[in-house]
Amino acid sequence: MAEAAAEPTEEVVEGEPKKKKPILLILVIVLSVIILIMSVMFGTLYFSGYFEHKSEAAAHEKVDELEKEAENAHGATPEGPSKVKKEAEATRFENTYLEIDKEFMTNITSSKKIMVVKVAVMTHYDSRVFDNVKKHEFAIRSAVLDVMRQSTEADVAKPDFRVELATKIKVVMNEMLMKYEDFGGIEDVFFTSFVMQ
Repeated sequence: MAEAAAEPTEEVVEGEPKKKKPILLILVIVLSVIILIMSVMFGTLYFSGYFEHKSEAAAHEKVDELEKEAENAHGATPEGPSKVKKEAEATRFENTYLEIDKEFMTNITSSKKIMVVKVAVMTHYDSRVFDNVKKHEFAIRSAVLDVMRQSTEADVAKPDFRVELATKIKVVMNEMLMKYEDFGGIEDVFFTSFVMQ
């Protein structure tokens, strides 16, 4: 009997380690699956840019903040092209010129005389003003010809006729640019050729 009693105790002792091994194995498998799932989740979030959104949003906020500061510093948002400053002097602006290729030819009112002029425009702003002039050349040409054809022989005889005509042409050009582009920008008009026949 002593032998019979000893045998069952050995089986119990041997059974306990066998129970621990399957539990440990299950725990290791469960932890491995959890780690694998978390790795896949974080990898997906990382490659989809989830973690970069915060820095990108912060950058956009900073840009918006800097734009508001610039607006406040200048008083209002600039509506058109910016003026180009000269290198040496901060208070003077760079003058840039554009000669309109085609001549303007019209009759003098109540006369047989014809006026043929070639015009150049000057601006302190960047090239967008000239781009707008070229873009709306037909409308500008029509308006300038209307101004020119209103001249009479008495107007032509005045000593300041060319200065007055240049001023009227500048005004009408800026009006056309304001109409179509919401910004004029032409500072002065010059005649590069002026013929009366």
